Amino acid sequence: MHPRYNEEKATQAAARLLKLAGGRMNHMKLIKLLYIADRNAILRWGRPITFDWYYSLPHGPVLSLTLNKVSEEPDPSSPSYWHRFISPSQEYQVRLVRTPPSDALSRAEETLLDEVHAEFGSMDQWQLRDYSHTLPEWQDPQGSRLPIDLRDILAAEGFDEERIGEVEEALSAEAFAESLGA
Repeated sequence: MHPRYNEEKATQAAARLLKLAGGRMNHMKLIKLLYIADRNAILRWGRPITFDWYYSLPHGPVLSLTLNKVSEEPDPSSPSYWHRFISPSQEYQVRLVRTPPSDALSRAEETLLDEVHAEFGSMDQWQLRDYSHTLPEWQDPQGSRLPIDLRDILAAEGFDEERIGEVEEALSAEAFAESLGA
């Protein structure tokens, strides 16, 4: 059982990174920075920020549902939370349309996003792609896509089976609690 994707947190995280970059960014760069932030959150706290689904694509790992938000045109009759604040990609760029509240992000998550931007924000999308290819959980999908499980990330960074089981159990409990409230 996987906790539900949190579009509100994904949007607020993306908006924070966009704001730190002056309000505009290449969409692949944004996806890579968000992946790095989620990955670091998993390694630090045993839980991601966005609860997105991760895949290895030819240009490296991605947050699948967030990438869909970046790529899709908003529905004019009912724009998603994402599209109220972040533009669709135009000429490979996304921009902050307006600043969302940051109430869904914890201070620790905000600090982590700031750290990711400080460490990787000066890299362009191609440098980030190349960096993401060095992450041990990424596998070349040979033109397709391969799922990346949280287990893959934890195991690649040396977490033992007991700790991985604890993380999976906690996330399953969170997903189950969500399903009861849905």
